[in-house]
Amino acid sequence: MDKIASWFPSSILRPESLSFSKENKLYETKYFTQTLDHFNYQPQSYKTFQQRYLINSKHWGGAQKKSPIFVYTGNEGNIEWFAQNTGFMFETAPQFKALLVFIEHRYYGKSIPYGGLKKVAYSNSTTLGYLSSTQALADYASLIINLKKNLTAEDSPVIVLGGSYGGMLAAWFRLKYPHVALGALASSAPILNFEDIVSSYSFNNIITQDFKSASENCYKVIKGSWSQLEKTTKQKGGLELLRKSFRICKNYINVDYLEGWLQTAYVYTAMTDYPTPSNFLNPLPAYPVKQMCKAIDDPTTGNNTFAKLYGAANIYYNYSGTATCNDLADNSDPHDLGGWQWQACTEMILPTDGNNEESIFPVSRENYTDRARYCNYAYGVEPRPNWITTEFGGHDIKRVLRRFGSNIIFFNGLRDPWSGGGVLKSISKSLIAIVAKDGAHHVDLRFSDKDDPEWLKDIRKKEIKIITKWLKEYYQDLSM
Repeated sequence: MDKIASWFPSSILRPESLSFSKENKLYETKYFTQTLDHFNYQPQSYKTFQQRYLINSKHWGGAQKKSPIFVYTGNEGNIEWFAQNTGFMFETAPQFKALLVFIEHRYYGKSIPYGGLKKVAYSNSTTLGYLSSTQALADYASLIINLKKNLTAEDSPVIVLGGSYGGMLAAWFRLKYPHVALGALASSAPILNFEDIVSSYSFNNIITQDFKSASENCYKVIKGSWSQLEKTTKQKGGLELLRKSFRICKNYINVDYLEGWLQTAYVYTAMTDYPTPSNFLNPLPAYPVKQMCKAIDDPTTGNNTFAKLYGAANIYYNYSGTATCNDLADNSDPHDLGGWQWQACTEMILPTDGNNEESIFPVSRENYTDRARYCNYAYGVEPRPNWITTEFGGHDIKRVLRRFGSNIIFFNGLRDPWSGGGVLKSISKSLIAIVAKDGAHHVDLRFSDKDDPEWLKDIRKKEIKIITKWLKEYYQDLSM
């Protein structure tokens, strides 16, 4: 049975320039003895595991000066990956004299319960049952409180930051633990992408518009290619033609996997359509959607649709030019993202599979039944699509948060397919939405680049100004 589609970073990533080494100068690695189950008092609840966190105190003003602590609420993967792609924290630390902390999410990276044994922790729904957003948030609260106590920094204000799922956690952390975090920067956080709050067609509509705005012909070629792929596979020698056209490795060829491979390239390229070169998911040039469309519009490929698609996919999968063939059976997981499949089967039910007649992808409807069937097959569990909105809210968010929420920045770039599920309008003077028409997935948190456009520089300045205001108000309250 096929896995459910889930467009938070999947295993089809091949990073080439990460530096997960002990010599890394960005941070020091530490571990915290964390409680397995924060919400029950059964004997097994008191089991512990080693939770990894990264710390940088280079610019910290210290506890005596009550200098702030910036905490990254870790996503669904190796925390070093996120730390090395969150330049905003490192670049603002000198100005704020901030201590930087990056906490790894339980069940990811090296923060694995059951003695650090992933095979045991991931073995069944009983051991995986402690993997949830609520447990993760409680982890972060426990670690932060303990760290502040050990540093005698109880009066140092905490700002939590995160992008994507980490951004969702940052926003929820501020709402659930306002006594621990003064404020949150939630970048590209689709906290409204649940139930029917946002249309299930929104995600793919944005991807469609991204490609359409780059080139109408590019959009039409991709849109028309799916039927051509299906038609070819039914012809004699069709699979072999597809293998040669897309330089598929000889170990495996399947048209469904090929279509998924292409779809992944389009989705993630739209998500990371950054204005400067990047290496967050794969090595990519600046404005990679334009580069993909440039390959599709290349006149030298004539009317050869597969040559055009191969050229586009090459931008995502092989921009460095080092791959000799494309392996459709590659199940490698370089960023330790495997636990997301469990989360997508339990509480993270984000409807994104709808495709209307205009979509760049084949027409389809969100199918909860298929998801539930897969989750029951894989884990023996039934998804809880209503749990996130029950636990954290989402419906009528303006009316609800205006009455009790404060100090959250919601950043969204409108070229990011997840922006449809984000908070796009400010709710109050301290619940602030920052929207970038040309922005992509948490582009504001990336390391700055000399070629960054002015709009991106302005957004970062605005975020810094808002955080500065929060801290100023905090210190004023403290002195009263």
